[in-house]
Amino acid sequence: MRILKGAALIALAAGLSACADNKEDKTVDRGIDTKHLSQLRAGIWIDPNGCDHWIIDDGAEGYLSARLDKYGKPVCSGAAPPNTAIGPYKAGSPISDPI
Repeated sequence: MRILKGAALIALAAGLSACADNKEDKTVDRGIDTKHLSQLRAGIWIDPNGCDHWIIDDGAEGYLSARLDKYGKPVCSGAAPPNTAIGPYKAGSPISDPI
């Protein structure tokens, strides 16, 4: 019985250690062209429902976030037709997308 309790405690400790908080800064692009995301240029992608999303493409990775008003509601500006991207979202990085 002692061996079973010991094994259970070891398994519990190992499981809890796997839940360690990862405090990595998510505002920095750590890819080939490492820089803070504020140095990249954002555009707008219009989803199928007509609502806006901020989009950044650095050539190797892409970033997408819903565009929200100050109350947390989606912005649906109608700036372009659904399923299109507008703006300089590929600017700010020398890495180009493969064709």
